[in-house]
Amino acid sequence: MTIEKHSLDGTTAAIWAETANLNYFLKTALDPDTVGGVENRTKNVPKRTVRRYVGDLNPYEIPAQTGVRYLYDPGRKNGGATPGQEMILDDGVEKRSMTYTGSFIDVHAYFVGNAKMDLRLYSAGASYSITATGGEAASAKAR
Repeated sequence: MTIEKHSLDGTTAAIWAETANLNYFLKTALDPDTVGGVENRTKNVPKRTVRRYVGDLNPYEIPAQTGVRYLYDPGRKNGGATPGQEMILDDGVEKRSMTYTGSFIDVHAYFVGNAKMDLRLYSAGASYSITATGGEAASAKAR
């Protein structure tokens, strides 16, 4: 399994997690962005000047290119680090760590409406009780 980006519809937020770990807590499975999103695209590259080294007195020109093909992957990340802030989901049986990018308010709202079971959502020093019926417990307390 691999950590993939899962965008939340209607928001700029995304959860970076192993799909099975994330979907364990959700009523409706959330597909990673790479499902149906990876495609070949083309672009035009303008003419540019290139120096061989810093202070090169004789730079050369690379001509413009049209129809340059490249791979577009909406879930792509650079390196081994997972982007975003850490969050933890815990239902008393399973405890899984993942990260999110974007607004935590959007991530929290998504779990309030889509939690399969009662769980605790930990992030930024606070924990939130989320019930399976979609309502949030009365209070949030520091962990």
